[in-house]
Amino acid sequence: MLYIILPAVLGISLLSLLGVFFISINKKVMNSLVEYLVAIASGSLLGGAFLHILPEISKTGPQVFLYVLFGMLLFFLLEKILYWRHCHDGQCTVHAFTYLSLIGDAVHNFIDGIIISTAFLVSIPLGVSATVSIAFHEIPQEIGDFAVMIYGGLSKKKALLYNFLSAITALLGALVGFFLSSISGIIPVLLALSAGGFIYIASSDLIPELHKTKKITESLIQFALIILGILLMLGLKLVFE
Repeated sequence: MLYIILPAVLGISLLSLLGVFFISINKKVMNSLVEYLVAIASGSLLGGAFLHILPEISKTGPQVFLYVLFGMLLFFLLEKILYWRHCHDGQCTVHAFTYLSLIGDAVHNFIDGIIISTAFLVSIPLGVSATVSIAFHEIPQEIGDFAVMIYGGLSKKKALLYNFLSAITALLGALVGFFLSSISGIIPVLLALSAGGFIYIASSDLIPELHKTKKITESLIQFALIILGILLMLGLKLVFE
């Protein structure tokens, strides 16, 4: 199964190079594009959790929903730990934050690798849905990460290199997930934690970003794109059934 898992994870890692295509784009245009991508990502993560992962693991018993709840709390703690800044009154340098973000992204990508690996070990359709959900989330994130590193003082070449090195930790996560699968009963637990993570990221990180836009037209577009993300995941489910 590694011959499927590793190329899928590598494909996700290569998304870290997307920043190069947005170097010359007007900042206002790029912000609008990222906003639309965030809306689609929100829908795809929610669709991945509720349409793919939860129906799959619910067959193992009601206890999995406790793990989903634990997964949401776990991702909250991870976010607090990884992105907590030792900065007060603006005394922290932007450059220091850049490297802190890289460390946080590396851990985040490592977890993505575990999620993809675990999903493929259950079934190829579930693996594909998890990969697509993560891909939609990664695209706006990687563009944003690239912008942060440029702002933090890194050259464009270094920003691309460091972002890619951070992204390939997903391969290590995929291998860890693969070998963890040998533990009896661990796969439903890992998938439940993943579902909790998807729900947390969509509802706590992505959707609040969309609320920064107050215009009714933009809000309706965002809503339509969230629905589109969900429909994409529904389409994947129908294709593989």
